[in-house]
Amino acid sequence: MSDDELSDPLRDQLLSAARTAIGDELRSLTYFTEDAVEQIYLRGDLERSADLVGFAERERMGFHSKSLYRGTQLDDYQFTIRVFERGYLTRVIAGDHGVWATTDEMRIDRFEELASALTTVLEDL
Repeated sequence: MSDDELSDPLRDQLLSAARTAIGDELRSLTYFTEDAVEQIYLRGDLERSADLVGFAERERMGFHSKSLYRGTQLDDYQFTIRVFERGYLTRVIAGDHGVWATTDEMRIDRFEELASALTTVLEDL
């Protein structure tokens, strides 16, 4: 497996972690690096119309942001939540790997569970 390709077991681990943390509120799950993007999951009631490359370009800014926040009074960056009219996007980054999950609306503590679960899998890469 190259640094940018996901193995089937890793795909399964990420999806399992997300589904365990937030269940049916998960809309989509996408893995990304500086050079690659791969959608792992898309809920059946959604269309495959998202511009994954465009989303990945935006979310890759997190690699830079993560290092910028290091050593500040805020302490280490953990995850990002983006709020939209019809749901949320949660991005987590560990090293040179990232994942974003889109979700339906849900309580804030569930985002923390989601981010923690996905970070645990990414840190093992």
